[in-house]
Amino acid sequence: MSIALIIVAAGFVLAIGLGLYARLGREMGLEQWTVGGRGFGTVLVFLLMAGEIYTTFTFLGGSGIAYDKGGPAYYILCYLTLAYITSYWMLPPVWRYAKQHGLYTQPDFFARKYGSRALGILVALVGIVALVPYLVLQFKGLGIIVSTASYGALSSTSAVWIGAAALTAYVVVSGVHGSAWTAVIKDTSILVLVIFLGIYLPIHYYGGYEGLFGAIEAAKPGFLALPAKGQSPTWFSSTVLLTALGGYMWPHTFASLYTAREPAAFRRNAVILPIYQLINLFVFMIGFTAVLQVPGLTGPDVDLSLFKLSLQSFPPWFIGVIGATGVLTALVPGSMILIAGVTLIANNLVRPLRPAMDDAATARLCKILVPVLALICVGFTLSGGDTIVQLLLMGYNFVTQLFPCFITSLMRRNPLDRRAAMAGIVAGVATVAVTVVSGFSLSSLPFLGPLQDVNVGIVALVVNLLVTAAVTQATRARSTARARAAE
Repeated sequence: MSIALIIVAAGFVLAIGLGLYARLGREMGLEQWTVGGRGFGTVLVFLLMAGEIYTTFTFLGGSGIAYDKGGPAYYILCYLTLAYITSYWMLPPVWRYAKQHGLYTQPDFFARKYGSRALGILVALVGIVALVPYLVLQFKGLGIIVSTASYGALSSTSAVWIGAAALTAYVVVSGVHGSAWTAVIKDTSILVLVIFLGIYLPIHYYGGYEGLFGAIEAAKPGFLALPAKGQSPTWFSSTVLLTALGGYMWPHTFASLYTAREPAAFRRNAVILPIYQLINLFVFMIGFTAVLQVPGLTGPDVDLSLFKLSLQSFPPWFIGVIGATGVLTALVPGSMILIAGVTLIANNLVRPLRPAMDDAATARLCKILVPVLALICVGFTLSGGDTIVQLLLMGYNFVTQLFPCFITSLMRRNPLDRRAAMAGIVAGVATVAVTVVSGFSLSSLPFLGPLQDVNVGIVALVVNLLVTAAVTQATRARSTARARAAE
């Protein structure tokens, strides 16, 4: 066994050990398992939220899109900043409402706000559909990391199976406590490693950033800017808007914010996280350095750019360190996604059908469902071929359809009722599903001009808003007519 593989295996063991340690002295009932007993302080909430965002997407997808697309990669910096700023005002009222009503999941919030169990079921279904590609993304990244770090001694398929088994055991035993403890090691490791690579590699190959950008511009003029077509300024703006609005619409994000001890934790994190996300700049530098040093990667292989460059730059023991850090970036968010997914199924799909089901029975069902959901996602991982960034954007297209009825639910007088909210979500999600299944793209409609580059998720959001407005108008007209008839 190579030294690199031994270090990667040590990363697995460390993560599982921390997960087991995190549950000591605690009864893992539903509240402890899913939302950490609502007792996490600012630091743990920060690590959980950073853990959700700095995943294999950051580690491999960020460098992959910088390698493959160049300038369009900067959308990542923009949307995260906007999402964090809105969290300053948006998250505290959500936390207070969840605390007041003892909520566990995102669908609980919608169902309670709109007084509709059916809406809760619909939101749960949307959440599960969106979470599957996000968990597939983590397994896919895990397979790439372990296979590459082992110099091919372990296949990507074997790595995905081993990772899924480890993740399942880790989640069943410790729940969200294990995610929070492991996130301490994971965020420290990724911060140190990515900053080092983002500084060292450009200096090593080009003498610094000026040399890096000059070499790329000479070899591929315009690569570091937005192209006139495709991922153009229109695509950039619409994608930033879509992902910023959807940034806090993920089910596992709601679960993380429910873990907080006090709402002030979100406002402190809203100040820190925009600075912390500058780590992505160093990820981009790694991808840009790889453009001319490991040319020829295409399709899903662009996600290998960080590792291909590292393999020709560092000794095996350091590849092992990179691999072990990469394993943690997959396990922490993967565990949170898995917890959120099975809680949606048990608490929001099964429990409404069995009113006698209590919290203890729901917690048991959650743990039974963990390996089932993991197996489904492993199946999609081994049969899919999309890049990591494509998988993430697909998930965003779905969850952003929840944003209109979410934001109106925070108003003093919500202008929407459950019928309008459900109609809008169904219309938006159906639009996304049709485009995904059919492969339709606005780029096939040249008469649209610059608008043909609009992100399809924004198109679905517009359909969502139009249907929501139409149903709201129709229900008001019907209510007015009934009131007049009653007079």
